[in-house]
Amino acid sequence: MKEKMRLLIALQDFDTRMGHILAKKEEGPKKIQRLEQRLTDLETQLAEEKGQIETFTCDRRETEQRIEEIENKLKKANIKLSSIKSNKEYHAALKEIDELKKAKFVLEESAIDVMERLEALEARCAVNSEEAKELRRQFEMDRDAVTLSLKALDQDLHTLEQERLGVSQVVDMGLLKRYDTLRERKGGIAVSQVIQGVCQTCHLRIPPQEFNELIRGDKLMTCPNCTRIIYWGDDERYKREGSELK
Repeated sequence: MKEKMRLLIALQDFDTRMGHILAKKEEGPKKIQRLEQRLTDLETQLAEEKGQIETFTCDRRETEQRIEEIENKLKKANIKLSSIKSNKEYHAALKEIDELKKAKFVLEESAIDVMERLEALEARCAVNSEEAKELRRQFEMDRDAVTLSLKALDQDLHTLEQERLGVSQVVDMGLLKRYDTLRERKGGIAVSQVIQGVCQTCHLRIPPQEFNELIRGDKLMTCPNCTRIIYWGDDERYKREGSELK
C-alpha cells in the first residue's frame, strides 16, 4: 500500500507542476495580447490626433487666406474712399470698411483659437508618439521574451509528460482511473496530505479514528469531506513527495 501511495503522490506532483506550466503558458500570450491592445489603442488615438491636426491646419490656412482677402478689400476700399465725391457714397464706403474690419476681427479671433488648439494637439501628439514608440519597443521585447519562455516551458512540459508516463505505467489501472477521475472532478488535485489531522486541501479535520487508520497506512483512504485520496504527511517516506504538493 505504501508503494501505491508513493506512486500516486508522484503522479500528483507531476500533474501539479504540469498545471503550473500550462498556467504560465496561458499567461504569457495574454500579457502580450494586453500590451498589443494598449499599443493598438494608442496608435489609433495617434492616428485620430494626426487627422485632427491636418483638419486644424487646413482650417488655419483657409482662415488666413480669408483674412488676407479682407485686407486686400480694405486696401481697395480705403483707396476708393479718397476718391469719392458724394456724401452718400462716402458713408456707404465707410460702412463697407467697418463691416470688413468686423469680419476681419472675427476671423482673427477664430485663427487664434484654431492656432491654440493646434499647438495643444501637436504637443499631445508628440507625447503620444514617443509613448507609442516606447510601447512598441517594450511590446517587441516582451513578445520575444515570451516566445523564448514558451519554448522553455514546452521543453519542461515534455520532460514532465515523459516522466509521468513512466510512473503511470506501473500504477494499477483501476487505481489510475480512480486517480484521473478525481483529478478531473477536483480541480486537478486528487491526492492531499493530512497534517495534524487536517486535510491540507479542503482544510477540514479528519475524524480521530480515521486519522489513526491513516497513520497506520494499511489501506487507501479518502478525505470524508472532499473525497480526495489522502495520506499522512508526516510519514518520512512521503515527505519528499508531499513537500512538492504544498
